[in-house]
Amino acid sequence: MTTTGATNGSTSTATSTTAGPRQGAPFLRLHPDDDVAVALRALDPGQDLDGLELTVRDTVPRGHKLAVRDLPAGATVRKYGQVIGVTDRPVRRGEHLHAHNLSIGTLGRDAVGDDVVARLPELPAGLRLTFDGYRRPDGGAATRNYIGVLSSVNCSATVARLVADQVTRSGVLADHPNVDGVVALTHPTGCGMTPDGDGMEMLRRTLSGYAAHPNFAAVIVVGLGCEVNTVAELTDRFARDGVGAAETLTIQAAGGTRAAVREGVERIRDLLPTVNAFRRVPLPVSELVLGLQCGGSDGFSGITANPALGVASDLLVAAGGTSVLGETPEIYGAEHLLARRAVTPEVAERLYARIRWWEEYTAANNASMDNNPSPGNKAGGLTTILEKSLGAAAKGGQAPLAGVFEYAERVGIPGFVFMDTPGYDPVSVTGMVAGGANVLCFTTGRGSVFGCKPVPCLKLSTNTDLYEQMTDDMDLDCGGIVNGSVTVEEVGRRIYDAVLDTASGQQTASELLGFGDNEFAPWQLGAVM
Repeated sequence: MTTTGATNGSTSTATSTTAGPRQGAPFLRLHPDDDVAVALRALDPGQDLDGLELTVRDTVPRGHKLAVRDLPAGATVRKYGQVIGVTDRPVRRGEHLHAHNLSIGTLGRDAVGDDVVARLPELPAGLRLTFDGYRRPDGGAATRNYIGVLSSVNCSATVARLVADQVTRSGVLADHPNVDGVVALTHPTGCGMTPDGDGMEMLRRTLSGYAAHPNFAAVIVVGLGCEVNTVAELTDRFARDGVGAAETLTIQAAGGTRAAVREGVERIRDLLPTVNAFRRVPLPVSELVLGLQCGGSDGFSGITANPALGVASDLLVAAGGTSVLGETPEIYGAEHLLARRAVTPEVAERLYARIRWWEEYTAANNASMDNNPSPGNKAGGLTTILEKSLGAAAKGGQAPLAGVFEYAERVGIPGFVFMDTPGYDPVSVTGMVAGGANVLCFTTGRGSVFGCKPVPCLKLSTNTDLYEQMTDDMDLDCGGIVNGSVTVEEVGRRIYDAVLDTASGQQTASELLGFGDNEFAPWQLGAVM
């Protein structure tokens, strides 16, 4: 793939691109085979577009598509050089192309399909290969130094929060400056569910992943005492997963709420000196596990932030690290492009198996895999799931697909991997963190606000207007790609450097705002009884 000027198709899918827009051009055409151009600013009826040799026929909002040639009804439409849908009626040159005249029709989900070659870049001269992190006694590499309070069940959630809040408000953390904080991670389940069902397995796997996470120097598990997900069974699961010893207490055994809170606070006070003793030391980049997430996507996501994040992901993988792509419903229609990059047929089949599971799962719940994009995505210019998936898959760059993991499963190999997660951002990220992600990048075009304790999360804006409108929430602006002021590769290198700075302790926008206490959201499966 080549990139020139400011443009780039999906780094996972497109095989070539056109030159970037001329200075001040109001549109961007991503590939010479494309039937559409993307409006870089709102276009008005009657406006002549030099370079496309056409006149705009109706209002085209910023980030939306307009047809660059006449298209009959039933014509396949290409963007990124790939099929994104079919026309529902005849469309004329210069006409707005969106949900009113474009759909996936009867296209199979493998409608997109130019050949894809997996490859990694050569590491640039001067690329940083270390970050300053915490080395844990078990060998783990941490980017933050937290104490965690995990609830086994919703019935213990308030006590868990009271413990964390009382320690924080007491001022004792000021005497322990190397401790990033005490965070309570609570959830709405843990009882009223089958003890050996899929829902319980998912919850215990997620809690075990958090208990083992290197960003927690210590963990206390708080239970009620009579729940299905008992503290004893949960800690048994920890032991089977190789999780180190965790402090435990139950409200009933402690003598009630006040007594349990006092005991939890005292336990944490006793732990603080040990946790505070950890110091940052140089660690190899190969120990970073980067979670790749997008939310509130728009028409620029697959053009700017997502492919730039793909470049950063490739650099990290080439340096020996790990990157994790998720959101299975949002790679639907592009999964075969990822499968072609699989290192073995078995890895490809694991990906296809997860897609089949999702088709059955959504059908059983009277839904469909193409109930996507969201209203916000459509307002931002995305029309079909094929279009959205091509842009979303761009976050995975071009690296070989080394493995496919189930939700919250421990990622134990280096390289580019896929984790089966829902598209809902908090649930997806929770799974990645449980799997071992110790730093996150989150691209957004509409303005998602998100943070995730105990893991820092960098927010990448797809367009400059968003960055300027929500400066306090964004860490890096990728919008310069569309006007030719910077290339995808240059922004990708900036993201890579920002990941290392963040892993070394630089706070993200979401950390400064205090996000992360309410975003722990394990995936809920099964009946509630």
